[in-house]
This record gives sequence, structure tokens and C-alpha cells, in this order.
Amino acid sequence: MIRIDQVKIKVSLKQPDIRRAVIAKLKISESELKETGIIRRSLDARKKPELYYVFSIWAECVNEGIILKRFAKDANVSSYEFSEYKLPEPGSEKLVSRPVVVGMGPAGLFCAYELAVAGFNPLVIERGRCVEERARDVEKFWETGVLDISSNVQFGEGGAGTFSDGKLSTSIKDKEGRIREVLKIFTEFGAPEEILYDHMPHLGTDVLPKIVRNIREKIIELGGEVRFETCLTDIVCDEGKITAIKVKRVDGVEEEIKTNILVLAIGHSARDTYKALYESGLRMEQKPFAAGFRVQHPQRVINENQYGDASYSEILGASPYKLTANFGDRGVFSFCMCPGGYVVDSSSEEGETVVNGMSYSGRDSENANSAIVVSIPVTDYPSDHPLAGIEFQRMLERRAYEAGKGKIPAQRYGEFISKVTGETDVKNNPSFVNPVFKGAYEWTDLSGIFDAGINKLFVDGMTKFGRTIKDFDDPGVIMAGVESRTSSPVRIPRGDSLEASISGIIPLGEGAGYAGGITSAAIDGIRGAEVIIKKFSSV
Repeated sequence: MIRIDQVKIKVSLKQPDIRRAVIAKLKISESELKETGIIRRSLDARKKPELYYVFSIWAECVNEGIILKRFAKDANVSSYEFSEYKLPEPGSEKLVSRPVVVGMGPAGLFCAYELAVAGFNPLVIERGRCVEERARDVEKFWETGVLDISSNVQFGEGGAGTFSDGKLSTSIKDKEGRIREVLKIFTEFGAPEEILYDHMPHLGTDVLPKIVRNIREKIIELGGEVRFETCLTDIVCDEGKITAIKVKRVDGVEEEIKTNILVLAIGHSARDTYKALYESGLRMEQKPFAAGFRVQHPQRVINENQYGDASYSEILGASPYKLTANFGDRGVFSFCMCPGGYVVDSSSEEGETVVNGMSYSGRDSENANSAIVVSIPVTDYPSDHPLAGIEFQRMLERRAYEAGKGKIPAQRYGEFISKVTGETDVKNNPSFVNPVFKGAYEWTDLSGIFDAGINKLFVDGMTKFGRTIKDFDDPGVIMAGVESRTSSPVRIPRGDSLEASISGIIPLGEGAGYAGGITSAAIDGIRGAEVIIKKFSSV
């Protein structure tokens, strides 16, 4: 086959004619082109309002050798072969008992799936409920404000990413083909095929639950077992090796489960589990994270700025953005941008408020939102204890809860500027954007959640971003707090074999400090499955 890169086709209401573009580029006849498909698709908006799709395309042709010879000096035409990801061959060491996977976010889910495919019959422990029940619990919380601390936006099957935009883009390098394996698995279980080639693929929080449920059902079909509402409470070790775990069910029944392989995919919000594991002797260390506020803009404003013409949204959908700024040793950047989305109450502990962003697959809300966050180094933490970052997060979340009186605390950006800078001539602009929330909200003062230094960095970042996207720093922008679960403030160190300080424990994903999003966490889950499969024979 032949690969053709940098194929530009003007964006229009018509479906791009990929076949015609290949024929024109390779200077071949219709009969010489057997089959073609898309490897990658991105958008070139550098000459807006003239926008172009940029494709990488594969093509199966007659006389490919002759064509490649003719284009030998063209870097955008090359030989191409499909490469399918393959799990490693099983090792020879016998497992004492089946591997246990704790957590059903992307890392745990994909690790368990690949283990099940390889015949390892994993036992999966999830403290929350199945995704169907969890979705109902979350909706009830948004409607009533009554929080279920075991089943919410943070806890339950699918992990925190289930109630987000479902973005699948990642910046990690991947020569082994794990990214495509993740995307391929998603499509096998219900995702649209476009995610295989879109530059910024996404699923939406209405699509993810169905996919997660389908993967779970396949794990069970292949011999795995899933136990919901079952929380890891302790580990049992002998001479530095894991021998068993202790769990507690929602009905209060406790159980000890023997295993010599424990996959920890607990997510970044399992604070009680971090504490229990630390007290059991598992080595942990501090890790920086980022925190800030989630901001809302009219989606039409973002579309006009990013596309040059808002009408392109009819073809391309709601536009995303990505913004970064550096101020000395601190960064300010957009995080988890949700086009056509909602700001949602993502709290998981009583007396503490956390927000996140969410989009449905249609991205059809009137507002865009993203977190504008400031990097938080470990020097900001109250002590050098490995779990001090968690206490820092809790402090912010308690302040947010108090500011909003238990609801999402919200404020117009113009009012926030006046509080932070002392400027008195900043005029509020309530007509700029209407609030779009999932969960009750309260107009209040947000300036007391962070210290003066972080507040100033936030304002400096918004000012700079306003030079990139017109009206980004309009006084009518709606802020909400607090966005504090961007990543884990804890890392569980692991070696080349991915094992932690206690042999047999494999920490994975965001909760272990090694991922930052659905795809990177899923990839880490696959890596965890690989090291288990390489070492052990299936049970």
C-alpha cells in the first residue's frame, strides 16, 4: 500500500472526495486505484475563514512499485503497511491465584480487558456502582444536591472521565501501537469509526457509558469477574510481596482475597485508599498538579474566533481551543476544554466542592467551558508528607463549599478582577454569557479560595488568552470553582517492571501518577496487562 500525507481539501458542506484527491496526487487513473482510507484527519485554520482538512491517506493501487519510484523524492508519498497491535506471549511462571484489578476507570478497565483476552480471568474490584446505576446517582445528585460518596462523578464504573467530554487525544509518544489499540477497542464496543483518524477524537458523556458497559460484559464473557460496591481497605504482605488484599462490601461484609498480583488503578480521588496503602508500607511521593477555575464562554464566540466564520460549526461542530502561558516558574493553561458543554458539580466528599466540565457527543450546549488552571508545585503543600498534596486539595475544596454554601460557587470575571486587583472601573457584562450548569450554583465571591499569588496568575493568564481569543477575558465570563482534580498530587513509584515498592503491586493510571486523560490511562492499563502476561502463564 501507499501512504500520502498532507492532502489538503477545502472544508465545505460536501463530503471530502478522498478518492479523487488520491487520484490527482498520484496522477493515476480511476481503474488504478483499488481502495483507499483515512489514517489521520486534522484541521488547518491558519488562513481562516478559509479552512482546510489535512489528511493522511492509505491507498491500494495497481503497480505500486512504479508509483513509489515516481514519487521517490516526495516526502509525502511513501510505502505503508497496516500494523496490528498484538499482546505478548504468556510467560512460564505460575500465578498463585488470578490477578486482582482495583478500579474500573480507563486504566483498570483496559488492563482487565486485555488480561481477560489473554485468558487470565481477572477479578475486578470497583468501590462504586455499575455505570447504569451510577448515571442515575449522578443525575439525582445534580437535581437534589444529595451526594452519594461511593457513586458520583469521581467514583464508579468508567472512572471520572465517563462524566466529561470523553476526549481521546493524547500527546504521548507511542511506537508500539497502543494508542490505536485503545481506539480500536472503543470502536469495537460502540464508538464511531471517526475516532480512529480524527486529530482530536471525542466520545461524549452520553456515549461512554454504553461502551464501558459493553467492555465489562466482554470481560465477564471471557472468564473475568466484576464486583461492584467493594472497596479495597488493606493489603497483606509477606517478605515484601503481596499475598492478599482485604476488601469491604457496601453491606459491611469484609473479606480477604488471596493474590500475588494486584493492579492498583484507583484513580486520583480515592483518598482513603491512598491513606490505607501508605499505612501498609507502600511507598508514595508528592507530585505537582494544577488547580484553578472553570470558565464559560458563549460557544458562538469561540467558533467565530477559531474558525473565522461561526457558520463552519454546522460542518465542523463546536470548536475547541487550547491555551498556555508561562509566568516565571508557573504555568497557566486551559485544561479539559469542553466545546458545547456544561460545568458540573463533581464532588465526592461531604463538605467539599469540586467542578469539572462535560459535553454530550453532539456538543450542542450554548456554552464552551474549560478549566483555566495554575501549576501547583509541591513547595505549596503544607508539609513534606507524601499525602500533603491531598490535604492541599481538600483545603481548596472546603473553601469552595463554604463560598457556595454547598452549591457550585460562581462569579462573573469582572467582579473577580475587581476583588483581586482593586480596580473599580471594571464593568460587569452579564449579557455576555448565560450560566449553564449541572447541579445547583450560587453567585458568590471566589477570590478567597486561592491565595493572592494564584489569583493574580489566573488574571494574568486570562489577560494573555484574551489576546489570542477575542473576548476571552470579557468581564461577563462566568467562573466556577474549584477545579482541583486535574491530576493526582501523589505518585506511587514503580520500576521498569511497573512494580511498586511491594512486589506484585502494579500501580497504573492517573491515580498512580502516570497518566493524564482517558487514552493515556487506558494505554497505561494495557502496559500493565503486558508485564503480567509476559511473566505468568494464564490461569
